[in-house]
Amino acid sequence: MEENLNVEALDEAEDKSKKNAESIYEIVSIIVSAVISVGIIFTFFFKISTVSGESMENTLHDMDKLIISSVVSDVEYGDVVVTSQPNMFNKVLIKRVIAVGGQTVWFDEETGKTIVDGKPLDEPYIKEKMEYTPAMDKLFTVPEGHIFVMGDNRNNSSDSRDEFVGTIDEDYIVGKVIYRFGDKELFKNQVKES
Repeated sequence: MEENLNVEALDEAEDKSKKNAESIYEIVSIIVSAVISVGIIFTFFFKISTVSGESMENTLHDMDKLIISSVVSDVEYGDVVVTSQPNMFNKVLIKRVIAVGGQTVWFDEETGKTIVDGKPLDEPYIKEKMEYTPAMDKLFTVPEGHIFVMGDNRNNSSDSRDEFVGTIDEDYIVGKVIYRFGDKELFKNQVKES
């Protein structure tokens, strides 16, 4: 009888050991699947980027961490995008879309307003009134398949107003900013229709 109890105790210990091993396997399997899923999502659908510089203040600040949606079907006025078009800085740019292909952009010297297709934009997101520069003397017509971008800190931004940046070919759009770490909700573009 004592022998039967020892055999039963050994069987119970083996069953417990098997159940523990199965539980550990399940947990490890779930963790590995989650890591692979996150890797795939961030490889194909989202990217993480860091703001470098002050050109997007007060919306974005130097060293802010952003999540970028890589799935870009179309862009429109107000979207904040990351672009990889070659430029003299040899780095990606984070700017706000002001106009798209076919639209015209002009700057009113007296008011400092940006005029798109003859209408002044309501731009509550800009840091301060834009100072006039000679580069703003002409009427820009955005080529089809391109976007005209500017930083929210207009007086400290190299953007589509400058020859060495120019309009951005849509093929060089890396993605749209959808989240800034530290925000309690998704990134909002703060755009008002004019």
